[in-house]
Amino acid sequence: MSGPMSLSCFTEEELALLLSSPPSHDQNNNISINLTEISSTDLPPVKPSAIAIGAAYSHAISLAVMGPLFGETYHRAQAANSKEEFFKSKEAASAAAAWGSSITGSAVQAYGIGALINATGTMTQKGAAYLGALIFFASAAPSIVAQFFTEKRPLDTIAVGGVARVLESVGLTMILTWWGTRTSPFSS
Repeated sequence: MSGPMSLSCFTEEELALLLSSPPSHDQNNNISINLTEISSTDLPPVKPSAIAIGAAYSHAISLAVMGPLFGETYHRAQAANSKEEFFKSKEAASAAAAWGSSITGSAVQAYGIGALINATGTMTQKGAAYLGALIFFASAAPSIVAQFFTEKRPLDTIAVGGVARVLESVGLTMILTWWGTRTSPFSS
């Protein structure tokens, strides 16, 4: 990369943060910046109810795909002699861990998409569909292509995963835009 880097993409606050801890250079003249000074106030605000709605939506989509996995666990729980016996099993612990990480991941995903909606100024459903499609193409499309060409998975498996990823990106973006993600309705 030759020539000076343009700093016009940074806000005054971001530039002040970057300049408060001067960058260091390694032996290859690569620049590194200390990012440990970034606090939670530097994260873009997203309305908490939008995160909750988005997490519920995203988690529901996730469970629709993972339903068969949990369905078998549920049937084994019914077949167990007692509820206590099932809840003490390793299977119950792994199902609870999977559920907990899924809901946490859904909340993080909802926050990230909400922050992108706010950062891009998306206000319409058409804009949300475009943004969701970009998120899909950037995050899920490469793995779908790899599943088809490299891994040679069955088309029905790829289709189910693809539909779930479209719902998680385009659908979630449209739902969050409809609900509203800005903490202040007067900010653009």
